[in-house]
Amino acid sequence: MEASELHIGLIGPLPPPSGGMANQTRQLAGLLQQEGVAVTLVQTNAPYYPAWTGRVKGMRAICRLIPYLVRIWLSAKNVRLFHVMANSGWSWHLYAAPVIWIAWLRQKPVIINYRGGEAEKFFSQSFFWVRPSLRRVTTILVPSGFLQGVFKKFGFDTIIIPNIINLERFFTQIEVNTKKKSDPHIIVTRNLEPIYDIMSAIHAFAIVRANLPAARLTIAGSGPERSALEHLVTDLGLSGSVRFTGRLDNEMISALYQDADVMINPSLVDNMPISILEALASGVPVVSTDVGGIPFLVTHEKNALLVPPARPGVMAEAVLRVLNDPILANHLVEEGVKLIQEYAWPNVRVRLLAAYQQVLNNHRHRNEA
Repeated sequence: MEASELHIGLIGPLPPPSGGMANQTRQLAGLLQQEGVAVTLVQTNAPYYPAWTGRVKGMRAICRLIPYLVRIWLSAKNVRLFHVMANSGWSWHLYAAPVIWIAWLRQKPVIINYRGGEAEKFFSQSFFWVRPSLRRVTTILVPSGFLQGVFKKFGFDTIIIPNIINLERFFTQIEVNTKKKSDPHIIVTRNLEPIYDIMSAIHAFAIVRANLPAARLTIAGSGPERSALEHLVTDLGLSGSVRFTGRLDNEMISALYQDADVMINPSLVDNMPISILEALASGVPVVSTDVGGIPFLVTHEKNALLVPPARPGVMAEAVLRVLNDPILANHLVEEGVKLIQEYAWPNVRVRLLAAYQQVLNNHRHRNEA
């Protein structure tokens, strides 16, 4: 089957705001279209219309959900299969499950592309409601062995298709550093939400700065914890060395990575964070917590340093190791750049198009049986 014979109904969020799944949805749509695949894109976070309905509780969900369901129903007439970017919680119930049932009614195969580090908790609490929908899915795609294990635990097989990283945006030539930096630039590129534990990163930075007084920290992201984090920075006497940028666009985030010496990922829950892939592609050493799917993504001492969550002291020690040991930093960068090739579109493309072909074959055989 040629790519030009495909017509995919791609379902997922789009920026703004930018985020892992939104960026992946937009990127995948563009890459598939470049391959000649027809893509009908249905946005799960489409703007409210009329706009004032977005400010009225109770009306917001209805005013977004009804047009969404209508678009899914109408698009089912033309697409050959649905590819749904899915997550846990209400996102599943409101946006993923309805597509599955509409596809079943319209006799279209459906792929669930599941992501999110809270899958096991969500399934444990809600699997009674989730299972009937999953049983009507043709194929489940996951980006990591971590999520594959979660689905296996609940009795469902999956296919691993990695997240896609745009190497044209982030890739850099490896520069071998032989000297320690007295004024290192440390970055955090996660949303300012409790599960990402930016507070631990700030506490770790305070320790780093006590050893390297000219060190700087940039926190790029937005979210409900910004005020509390800014107060923490003030309380720790770090106001002159910590910068909050808010959410950055693609060009600005790329520039931030190019200027960084270490990236910290302090999350308490995670699957396969795009920010780690972006840092590796940019030649930036990574210090990350070892939660969820992260050990399936990177290997401690090979292409990242992994530390326990909520342990600022241990995190600071790992950051200082990278900053004080150019040989270690260069090793992590070189191995990270090798790893990132697995997530480039030419490699992901082959696996994804094969999954599409398998889904269509299974659907045809099922109908012929």
